[in-house]
Amino acid sequence: MKVFLDDERVTPAGWVRTFWPEEVIALLKTGQVTELSLDHDLGDDERGTGYTVLLWLEEQVVVHGMRPPLMRVHSANSSARLKMEAAIEAINRHAQPS
Repeated sequence: MKVFLDDERVTPAGWVRTFWPEEVIALLKTGQVTELSLDHDLGDDERGTGYTVLLWLEEQVVVHGMRPPLMRVHSANSSARLKMEAAIEAINRHAQPS
């Protein structure tokens, strides 16, 4: 399953639309997510951002050995994009080889 996290953009064909980090995390917990495309700013920072998903995912990879999906960032927030891309690199470094 391909998961698209965004509050405004049109969801690409073939992707499951989510609006909040907890929705993405619930789908990740199923083990069925093969790709993630994340926005950072979702309209309510108290509910989380795309970075929130990456923090959760990093813990799962490091502590529980979870295999991360293919991840990309589509945020227009340039500083957040850099932070999220660095998090993705860290997650991929921690991931166990298949």
